[in-house]
Amino acid sequence: MSTRRNALVILGAGAILIGGIASAFAFGGYRINFTPSYNLGLWQIVALDREVRAGDRIFICPPDGKAVELALERQYLPRGLCASGSGPLIKTVAATAGQSVEIGGQVIIEGNLLYSSCVLTADAEGRPMPVYAGGTIPEGTVFLHSEFVGSYDSRYFGPLPADGTLGLAREVLTFAP
Repeated sequence: MSTRRNALVILGAGAILIGGIASAFAFGGYRINFTPSYNLGLWQIVALDREVRAGDRIFICPPDGKAVELALERQYLPRGLCASGSGPLIKTVAATAGQSVEIGGQVIIEGNLLYSSCVLTADAEGRPMPVYAGGTIPEGTVFLHSEFVGSYDSRYFGPLPADGTLGLAREVLTFAP
């Protein structure tokens, strides 16, 4: 075979491989997490055939608004395919509609301290952080949390609409840095 033909075969095989990977991501619900809120690596969005409940680790698209604008501007979130222009979040549902959330130095849900929920007043670069005022979680929304101290979650932007949930977040091939 000629060098040119070899190059075309290699390019074709590469295109097929890349197309196959892209299809797996598009149709298999796979996502790569590059943020420290959860383990780095390959995750899968698993269909959820019930209401979201406390303790679920989910993929969710945040809605348009100031919280997403701030997150994109400060690069807390990557740009992505959610309607807001961001990528989906991986978070654990800490509280659901009707539950009481108090925000101080830490988060208290229904009178119980939420583990690893220190509320920061500034980000890693010293910029002031908005802090959710707390209250009763409204119907149709969820309060989200990550144990990573620097996570941008409901401690700062408040509850998100539950209808933005894409599904449960399942680790496929991940590692903790």
